[in-house]
Amino acid sequence: MSKETKINASDDAWESGQLGRNAEFVRVSKNANESNVDDAIGLKLISIRLQKSLIEDFKNLARFNGIGYQTLMRQILKKFAENEKGRMAEIISRQQAQHNNPEYNTKGRIAL
Repeated sequence: MSKETKINASDDAWESGQLGRNAEFVRVSKNANESNVDDAIGLKLISIRLQKSLIEDFKNLARFNGIGYQTLMRQILKKFAENEKGRMAEIISRQQAQHNNPEYNTKGRIAL
């Protein structure tokens, strides 16, 4: 009796081949449609206008990295959003600390 290991679905697991690449095991689901698939993996279709040169740049970068350009764009947008949220959290935390510290004057400096 073999014990199967569950692989969590992710862009990285798909792109690396962990989820499989053998065409022998591929088939189209009878009850799958795009919206069901998107819902299952948490994606939402959007429309965005980008410069043609930017799209070509992403396609070239993606090809170099061996992934699809839309996957690359999702990864970059996700990293950017995560970094910005972290930066915003630091700024807010610093502002709250200054606001709650009576030694700070109105210019955000410690009064001597």
